[in-house]
Amino acid sequence: MLKLRFAAGGYDRLDALQYRIIQPEGIELEFNEINAPRKIFDGMLGGGLFDVSEFSSSEFITRSLRGNFPFVGIPVFPSKAFRHGFIYLNRHAGITTPKDLEGKRIGVPQHSQTAAVWIRGHLQHDYDVDWSGVRWVEGSVEQAGEHAKIETTSPAVPPILEPNTSGKSMSDLLADGEIDAILGSRRPKAMGKHPDVIRLFPDYRAMEREFYQRTKIHPIMHVIAIRQDVYEKDPWIAKSLYNAFDASKNWALDKLRISAAQHCMLPFMFADMDEVDEIFGGDPWPYGLEANRPTLEALVQHLCEQYLIAETVPLEELFVAVD
Repeated sequence: MLKLRFAAGGYDRLDALQYRIIQPEGIELEFNEINAPRKIFDGMLGGGLFDVSEFSSSEFITRSLRGNFPFVGIPVFPSKAFRHGFIYLNRHAGITTPKDLEGKRIGVPQHSQTAAVWIRGHLQHDYDVDWSGVRWVEGSVEQAGEHAKIETTSPAVPPILEPNTSGKSMSDLLADGEIDAILGSRRPKAMGKHPDVIRLFPDYRAMEREFYQRTKIHPIMHVIAIRQDVYEKDPWIAKSLYNAFDASKNWALDKLRISAAQHCMLPFMFADMDEVDEIFGGDPWPYGLEANRPTLEALVQHLCEQYLIAETVPLEELFVAVD
């Protein structure tokens, strides 16, 4: 058995792997549950702490195309999230439509964060938002200071960017009206607690449903990355890991379908599963290139439009074969 150190969040689609109900053929997977994605990415990049891990999809694509990135990817996507509900405003900022974000001072954990790339792409394509005049403030949403410990990728055309050196969290800056909006991957603590913090799209679930039906895009946040030296020594691990991740995801989906008793504390879970059947054809979380082609092609396009990569590339160049 080949021992591999693996890091990811404690997601239901990985439970069968974490608790060894399913094991990748020929591999003993040391599962490190870390529910702080940036710590995983920084540990993979900076310290070589893991052999395999989930990894930011925007950083993976950007760094792969820029070179000097000693990792390969397989088309497994442990984190996906629609992002229309992750745009938060101060109600006094004069923002009532997406176009009103133009020229504002907006907080973001990091400019190149995948969630931010997706949100900018959504609003550019659907609402013609011009981001060129936005003043971006980078920093942690939950606490004062920076979000990432390792330098992240920068666009070829530099945005108007400043670090958050206020001594406040981004959430507090929004509540105090020192920034006009926040977009990214986290709900600020002030949302629901401070009367001046609101969403741009209150009816975001209906918007996200319509968005998926129209585009077939379910935004991918993270991919699975493997250290290149580990992969090149034993290339068979790509297929073994892919098969195990897919089986684990299907195990979790089957568990949600058990109707004798709810395995999840969401009160309307059975109605949600009916919606999964209606909208997603029964599987809201497929792996592989073809099932995710519209999403991945849109992400590559957004990265190019936002100057994080120089040109679009075929998806097959981004992942190793698992067939």
